Amino acid sequence: MTRTVYYTATSLDGFIATPEHSLDWLLDRDADPAGALGYDSFIAQVGALVMGASTYAWIEQNLDGPWPYDLPAWVLTHRSFAARTDGGDVRFAAGDVAALHPAMVEAAAGLDVWVVGGGDLAGQLADHGLLDAVLVSVAPVTLGAGAPLLPRRIELQLTEVAQNRELACLGYDVVGTE
Repeated sequence: MTRTVYYTATSLDGFIATPEHSLDWLLDRDADPAGALGYDSFIAQVGALVMGASTYAWIEQNLDGPWPYDLPAWVLTHRSFAARTDGGDVRFAAGDVAALHPAMVEAAAGLDVWVVGGGDLAGQLADHGLLDAVLVSVAPVTLGAGAPLLPRRIELQLTEVAQNRELACLGYDVVGTE
């Protein structure tokens, strides 16, 4: 059964990026990709991606080489981006995420839809009852400001607690929004 999952990392004080959209605080952390809530086992269960414009822009600016995913990806944006020339299946869209969600689920073909970022996009999905789970790794750092993990109230039920080297890893099912 396809789930829509917000899989991310956060600072201890609840930010997924600095005010300047930097992830430097995260990228040098010691974590095992094959460990608890690690990327390797997570991505193996993903069939489609969705992200906001800021996440897409960060990927474009910070990763060298071709598009890193071989899965269909939606970028929800009102900005204009150049079409990809590296064969990446990136679909730019504007509008209500609830209207786009069925196409994402269909493309995922029974696997999960990964909400890559950001927090507001995950919140929009939750507002429509479309976010099923939040998997978050907490880094041992505070940022003081930045992009919040989830900028609205969402009720969650804890399903997993683990440690992956220096990260605290938490899994939650979404049980409601207010």
